[in-house]
Amino acid sequence: MKKIFLLLSCVCLLFVSQAQPIKKIKMNELLKRIDTTTVPLVVNFWATWCGPCVRELPWFEKTVPDFDKKKVKLLLVSIDYPGEYPKAIAAFAKKYGFRSEILWLDESNPDEFCPKLDKHWEGTIPVTLMVNNARQYREFYNQQLPEARLKQELQKLVQ
Repeated sequence: MKKIFLLLSCVCLLFVSQAQPIKKIKMNELLKRIDTTTVPLVVNFWATWCGPCVRELPWFEKTVPDFDKKKVKLLLVSIDYPGEYPKAIAAFAKKYGFRSEILWLDESNPDEFCPKLDKHWEGTIPVTLMVNNARQYREFYNQQLPEARLKQELQKLVQ
């Protein structure tokens, strides 16, 4: 009986300790996902080395789930350097306890991929896109969103 308990404990510990898988995605794939979503979607672009991003991410992780009844989904899109994918990004996500889906943008030329998302994006981060296709709502935020402002913008997304 002790052996079975020990084995089950080890399996559970292994399962809990593993970081979530981080999918590699191209901008065109991401845009297709944004354009076809049937639920309100918040897409945050960030990097592990970006101080404002690191401060902002916990607000998103804490606040967006408050809108579960409205089926709001959060995508965290890392634009970290290729050498950081996937291990450093996964370790970062695990350290901070992120539960939202994390994608890694597999692009190397911001002059090409940034304007595809929004013509005003010049490559700075953090940036956020909020989309509600059912309402034809699309807002791009080319700045950090403090927690109080994030709540206000989420309210607009789901109205």
